[in-house]
Amino acid sequence: MLFADRAEAGQQLAEALRPLASSDPVVLGLPRGGVPVAFRVAQELGAALDVIVVRKLGVPYHPELGFGAIGEGGVRVISEDIVRRGGVSEADVAEVEGAEEAELLRRARAFRGDRPRVPLAGRTVIIVDDGIATGATALAACEVARAQGAARVVLAVPVAPPDAAERLGGRVDELVCLSTPYGFSAVGEWYRDFGQTPDEEVVALLARAAAPDPSRTAAEVAVEAGGVTLPGELTPAGDTGALVVFAHGSGSSRHSPRNRSVATALNRAGLGTLLFDLLTPAEEADRANVFDIETLAGRLVDATAWVRRRAPGPVGLFGASTGAAAALRAAAAVGTERGAGIGAVVSRGGRPDLAGDSLGDVRAPTLLVVGGDDTRVLELNRQAQDRLRCENRLDVVPGATHLFEEPGALDEVAELARDWFTAHLTAGSG
Repeated sequence: MLFADRAEAGQQLAEALRPLASSDPVVLGLPRGGVPVAFRVAQELGAALDVIVVRKLGVPYHPELGFGAIGEGGVRVISEDIVRRGGVSEADVAEVEGAEEAELLRRARAFRGDRPRVPLAGRTVIIVDDGIATGATALAACEVARAQGAARVVLAVPVAPPDAAERLGGRVDELVCLSTPYGFSAVGEWYRDFGQTPDEEVVALLARAAAPDPSRTAAEVAVEAGGVTLPGELTPAGDTGALVVFAHGSGSSRHSPRNRSVATALNRAGLGTLLFDLLTPAEEADRANVFDIETLAGRLVDATAWVRRRAPGPVGLFGASTGAAAALRAAAAVGTERGAGIGAVVSRGGRPDLAGDSLGDVRAPTLLVVGGDDTRVLELNRQAQDRLRCENRLDVVPGATHLFEEPGALDEVAELARDWFTAHLTAGSG
């Protein structure tokens, strides 16, 4: 496999890494050449980008042999076995470490300036380089990231020799390598353009990634629907031009952490989102209102029209619990006509049965997502699916309960929703 340049390599690498997008990863580029690749990966995944600066600690009389590595934040990874077998004294360790620490700090300051490091504690970390020769530096970076608190370390490179890939694959949580050609002699031979990456380019890319995109910043809005004003939060669509309106379930609001988690995953995929309250505070005081599906659906129809006056692209609906019934009833009411209707619906732990006879009138492609251990709601969804006359699918998340609170369950919901909306709301659909 021959790459045109580092940007193209990053684009292809991002496609292979796409399943990790919903885990809110941090992408770390190895300077210098790994940063242009990492920049494109971070862009495509909607992930935070940073540089990981590490310095290998070499045995004094044999510098190519590393006995450890250091990273920012005082992280040090030492191989006691190599120190012992290499006869490296404590004085040698201190001397080498002192010299390398000064260089580490200088390079980190040069690349990042005054910006703080992106915290890694508890996060999935994707370490990216433009290729691997021996893999010593990449492995040191992985060890440093782990020492800085990363919960999962993924090493991602466009190309590496087969033996290095096999060796490194056993030292990280996951290795993503696009090509492992035999006869490998140098990384550069697998690129048409493998010019040097100057420090200035690294600095510019990191600064660009750190700068917020004002066109996609969430804004507090007031949605006029059903004769009342409802507070909401609107994040504009990205390149897809499509937007998803959320309908929360009973006892919830626009602040629902589960819906906001899914919305973030959709935003990273270039979809806009509107999270808004379906009821006023006074209305929420009457429990009966959360089951007034007709009123909730009417407000969703109005909210969809409100969105279209500001963003005329395709619109989908994401409903949870009773909000799913409102979403399906709203979709049935407005149809699927381009520019006016609903392009797709996703239900999370929903009560589609509460949409009643409207189920047979839904024409928007509909995805029902239910936890495998949410047995009562699962059965209600199966019965509702039999009444749908549109393209539809029922996906069961094994081991998940109604609120998808189990580890990884909500991430799976987000991935399913992202893929469904992307497939049905992007150009050519809707």
